[in-house]
Amino acid sequence: MATVKLWTDAEVESNPRAKAIFDDIRVVRKSDFVNNFWRALANQSELLERTWASIKQVMFTPSTLDPLTKELIYIAVSTANGCSYCVHSHTAAARAKGMTDTQYAEFLAIAGMASETNALANAMQIPVDTEFMVSS
Repeated sequence: MATVKLWTDAEVESNPRAKAIFDDIRVVRKSDFVNNFWRALANQSELLERTWASIKQVMFTPSTLDPLTKELIYIAVSTANGCSYCVHSHTAAARAKGMTDTQYAEFLAIAGMASETNALANAMQIPVDTEFMVSS
């Protein structure tokens, strides 16, 4: 259960700031669906605006990373942070962007392997090889 109110479309309609963001979400995502994350953020118009602007810039603006790769990274970070909502949301987004079952299985294998080897390296406190050190 949410710790904040999830705004209905009727409530959003009565708030011009929230309505503008929800309208933009629908246009950018090419969908009438606005998920519960945005409905929760509608409680704080400034937070809603700032978060949507950042998400739009990072996830929807064309860049050197393709949209599916961005979603896979989002799923990996969400998994590491234990955000079940984000894992589900971005897995659905990845599927909508063309992720196949085979790609998802490969992603899970890589994420699982990285988790295992990260835990081993952390447990053994292995020093980083000088060849891997990045300098600017």
